[in-house]
Amino acid sequence: MEPEHKTETFDPDLIHAILKLVWTKKALERERNQGPENLNNEVEAATSKKNRPTSANSNALKLSCELLRTFVVEAVERAAAIAEAEGVNKIEATHLERILPQLLLDF
Repeated sequence: MEPEHKTETFDPDLIHAILKLVWTKKALERERNQGPENLNNEVEAATSKKNRPTSANSNALKLSCELLRTFVVEAVERAAAIAEAEGVNKIEATHLERILPQLLLDF
């Protein structure tokens, strides 16, 4: 039996903090853009997006961490292949810029 390798991944607490920051900014942006006339159209105040708590399930956070890890690993591998083809031992920003369009399409 082969020993299990623990793959390093992103810290779920870090990813959760980043998501909360984005959610908070989006909520503030919605609040600024929403005029008082739009508030009267809500059926019930408790159902408005502004009043709903935003949270993340622990399994969703784990999955987000794994997806982010996979994305970063793939980006580094593709950029390394470009750098190697050029005969360079160091990945530079230009290598990442070259692989980014196709990487985004693949994900």
